[in-house]
Amino acid sequence: MKTVQYFWRHPLAEQVREEGRVEGREEGRIETSRAMLLRLLEWRHIPVPTTVRARIESCTDLSQLEAWAERAVHAADAEELFVEE
Repeated sequence: MKTVQYFWRHPLAEQVREEGRVEGREEGRIETSRAMLLRLLEWRHIPVPTTVRARIESCTDLSQLEAWAERAVHAADAEELFVEE
């Protein structure tokens, strides 16, 4: 009797699925960080110009978003997030 190996059970398929899950989790963390940064500015009643919002929403570097969030805690305006760059 011949054994049928289904692709979705193949180790390569499992590896691809796991890589997709890891990428999805990372993208989720980035998206959450972007949203929290914008919320933090909103909670502090700091207006967010379109250029600042676009820069935050296009950022894919989690450590950069975290650095901006730290600066947002003490910033007087949204442009101060990018002062040290």
